[in-house]
Formats: sequence, C-alpha cells, structure tokens
Amino acid sequence: MAGLETDIETGNRGGGPIAGLIPHGGNLFRARALFPHAPEPWIDLSTGISPYSYPHSPIPGNAFARLPEPAAAERLKAIAAKAYSAPSSEHVAAGPGTQILLPIVAGLLGKANGEAASVLSPTYAEHARAARLAGFEVSETDDLNRIAEGRLAVIVNPNNPSGRIVSKSDLLSLASVMRAKGGLLVIDEAFMDVSEAESVASAVDQGGFVVLRSFGKFYGMAGLRLGFAMATPDIVEKIESRLGPWAVSGPALHVASEALADSAWQQAMRAKLNAEALRLDGLLAAAGITVFGGTSLFRFIRDPRAQVLFRHLGERGIITRRFEERSDDLRIGLPGDADWVRVEEVLRAI
Repeated sequence: MAGLETDIETGNRGGGPIAGLIPHGGNLFRARALFPHAPEPWIDLSTGISPYSYPHSPIPGNAFARLPEPAAAERLKAIAAKAYSAPSSEHVAAGPGTQILLPIVAGLLGKANGEAASVLSPTYAEHARAARLAGFEVSETDDLNRIAEGRLAVIVNPNNPSGRIVSKSDLLSLASVMRAKGGLLVIDEAFMDVSEAESVASAVDQGGFVVLRSFGKFYGMAGLRLGFAMATPDIVEKIESRLGPWAVSGPALHVASEALADSAWQQAMRAKLNAEALRLDGLLAAAGITVFGGTSLFRFIRDPRAQVLFRHLGERGIITRRFEERSDDLRIGLPGDADWVRVEEVLRAI
C-alpha cells in the first residue's frame, strides 16, 4: 500500500515512484485516484494560479511556425523590467517558467560540495530540492535570523503557502550579509503581483541577491511557462548562457508583452481577486474555519480539522492542496466564476 500511495501522490502511472519528484497541486490524476467516486468535472483549488486568464489578442500564426526573434525577447525583457521595477532590461533574464530557473540560480555559486544552504520554511519545496541538486547541504528553518548562516539562502516573499511577508529592509540587510561573504540570497516573489509587500527588484544592482518572478500565477496562464530572474547584469548573463537561445516561446513573447504592459487590467484584476478572497473567507468562517494566512490567490488554513475538510471537499469533486508532513495545514485556491455556486453548496454542507 505504501508504494501505491506514493504513486497516487506523484501521479506516476508506472510501477514505482518517480525519483526525486515532489507532490504539488494541480494533479487531477492524483485527485481521481484519491477520490474515485467524486463527481466530475473537478474543481481544482489545489494551486495558487488565478482562475482568470489574461485576455490577450490573437497569437499570430508565425509565432508557432518560426523560432522566436531575439528582438522580441529583448522587447519582453524591457517591458518586464518596467513592470517589475528592475533597473533595466540588462538586469532581467526570461526563461520557460521559474521552475526551470530554480536549479540554474542555485548553481550560480558553482558546485557546492556539501556547503550549507538555508531555506526559510515551510515553503515551496522545489527550492530545497534545487539547492540539493547543486550540491548544498540544505537546512530549512522558520527563523529569519538563521537564514544567512550558509552560502546560499532562499526566501519566498510573500510566502507560499502561509503568506508571510519579510520586509524590504530586512531582505536588503540579508543580501548585504550574503554579498560580504561571497554568497547569494534568492528571493522568490512569485506572488508579489497580489501582495502589499514591497519588491526588492529595484535594488538588484546592489548585488548579492537574485529576484524571481512568475508570470503564470497572476495572469492565470501557468501553462504558458514563463518566469523571470532579476539580478546584476553579470549574473543575468550567466543565467542566460545556461538557458541558451530561444528560452521563451513565440506565443509566450506575444502574450506576456501585452499583459505586462496592461496596467489597467492588472489593477482591475487585483481588486477582483481581493474581493473574491474575502468572499471565500466568509464561506470558510461560516463553516467554522478561520483563515490563517495566504494571499488573494489562495487562502491558508491551519486547523486540526484540515484533513476532514480536504476529504469533505475531495469526495464532492473539489481538490485542495494538503501537506503530508503538516496535517493541520491546507491551501485553498480561488474558484472561477462558474464554480462559486458549487463551492458554496459544498462548504455549507460541512
């Protein structure tokens, strides 16, 4: 049974677990295996991805037929630098999702050979995995005062899943410590688009840190696979050399160049997501469940009844994100417009 549970958690259809694979949200094969009698279609609330995709203009046919033009990639970098307040396009590297950027950034210091790395936890598990792949001995801590003990430090800000925020001044102080000893601070701002926290991207010229930004979460287009790393130009050059040519697809260049420049849509979407996060909070409160944290793209619950809620929703075709190592924790994403009625009915039935 243990092997079967591993296969269910990873989504592997073969005869054994996929080595090194970490369970994440967004796996409907896993949901169907856990709750085989749940009604379809599934409502997937297991990720922190917006249910509202950016309404981009039609993608030109040649975006699929031709290799991406270098000029289009440079234009996207310039737009991203403005959108994220980086000093210039030379401070921005674009890649096919931040997931691909994680091991590249973790390897910027060279093969670690057992050197220490610290991750402010609990958080997105792929950071620790990427650091281990780069040869670091990784420790996970919830103590901000210990995060700079190693040569590599990682902070997700705002944090996934708790929503915890570290101030800009604290982050820049940590970056100064890491810079002084030839280390590196990685700041993952994947959910900064929906946060009141202050980004540190404008200060990357100070050195000692890399800022990551995810495109797909706020713009509701995770399948487009696009992410950015911001740092000093010399670090950006190293990242781009490892990515190689054509790192961003033609369709992604087209869509993201529009979306990142559309400040009116961004402002309206932030307001919509905030309102809907409050709506979800109200439904959970009516069911006797208090929201512990999160962002306007997901709500974080820490409650002894978390597993009961996970199963109550799952048996009714609504999958959320549980954490096997923390049984009291649960993350719930936002429903889309068409899903609210069903979610409300299921929550009222608790």
